[in-house]
Amino acid sequence: MEVRARAPGKIILAGEHAVVHGSTAVAASINLYTYISLRFHSISVKMWGRKMVDLLIFDLSDNDDTLKLHLKDLSLEFSWSIRRIKELLQEVGCPFSSTPTTCTPEFLKLIAALVEEQNIPEAKFGLASGLSAFIWLFTCIQGFKPATVVVTSELPLGSGLGSSAAFCVSVSAALLALSDSVTPDFSKQGWSVYGENELELVNKWAFEGEKIIHGKPSGIDNSVSTFGNMIKFKSGSLTRLSSNMPLKMLVTNTKVGRNTKALVAGVSERALRHPDAMKSVFNAVDSISKELSTIIQSSAPDELSITEKEEKLEELMEMNQGLLQCMGVSHASIETVLRTTLKYKLASKLTGAGGGGCVLTLLPTQILETDYYMQVDKRWFGGMHRVSEHIYLLLSGTVVDKVIAELESCGFQCLVSGIGGNGAEFCFDLSRGCNEAQ
Repeated sequence: MEVRARAPGKIILAGEHAVVHGSTAVAASINLYTYISLRFHSISVKMWGRKMVDLLIFDLSDNDDTLKLHLKDLSLEFSWSIRRIKELLQEVGCPFSSTPTTCTPEFLKLIAALVEEQNIPEAKFGLASGLSAFIWLFTCIQGFKPATVVVTSELPLGSGLGSSAAFCVSVSAALLALSDSVTPDFSKQGWSVYGENELELVNKWAFEGEKIIHGKPSGIDNSVSTFGNMIKFKSGSLTRLSSNMPLKMLVTNTKVGRNTKALVAGVSERALRHPDAMKSVFNAVDSISKELSTIIQSSAPDELSITEKEEKLEELMEMNQGLLQCMGVSHASIETVLRTTLKYKLASKLTGAGGGGCVLTLLPTQILETDYYMQVDKRWFGGMHRVSEHIYLLLSGTVVDKVIAELESCGFQCLVSGIGGNGAEFCFDLSRGCNEAQ
């Protein structure tokens, strides 16, 4: 039996850093996913459809006693003997649990020993905590069963797009799909969305994985990845938002690493040195986040309304970026992206910790639609006497293509993504509509 699950990454639309000081932040899912394929070597499962049927499946071709994890994008494979895992972990009790459980220091020490046995390449040693989270989630949800898990991802690692949360969410979603905790419809074709209660369960398990990786995560990343769409966050309280306007962003990965803890500490130190000024900065960010969430949730009955809303979002993004510069978290690479996109009159802001990482650029609907007509027939503009400034730019190539080409020439990675899509999904019929690209 094989199941596939996927979970999206996330971006911070507004409020990063200021949220630590009591301001509102708005996060959204992006249409870039981490995919998990889970196949048990031999397993007894229950099939749900119109009837419940007990089904025993034996895959004799893979009749081994190992848990295998293949990180396909990194060309890395890890494997553990189920007997070894069982003997080691049962020293402090069986971790198998039907409810989300926090990994104790005793268990974490034993799991770390299993991970150390893998001889992880020195350049990839940062993966160790992720492997520990995987072993904990697998043994808790499924116990000691031989299986093969394959991971692929469209998310760049360590860039602030929530790659670790997407990993924990997709792993949890796949494991739960073949557990007694949920009752999925095995006969449904294509990607399926969990019910609300099941999503809550996925989210809680994923949060336990995030705690192994990050120590004290906020819960924003795994919540956005699980539920999708958008989330408003303030003082530990999460509110799910429903977007009423389609948004597309150009996500530029500067490939510049950053120290999140140092950046957060730097903002706090600046707030201590300039308490009144920084209080005003944080209050302004709070207002921006609230206005942004209001705009996104309001209805847009016509194209003019959509354009007006996008123009307001552009202004809010620019203001938020200016305030982030006041906090001291920008970077030369970020400023290069800002200057480049500004030449084409596109609004951008950093997302996440700053100091490198990723930059968001709003792609207005008008530009996207005009790009489409340009690709279909350039003669479409031949009989026009008055055209917009954007269209003049498009005559020598589309805005998006030109921006991407210029940014990539600087060594940056560019990804175009929709914003606010579905969260965690799963699929059993792998032959129909469950490929990574779909």
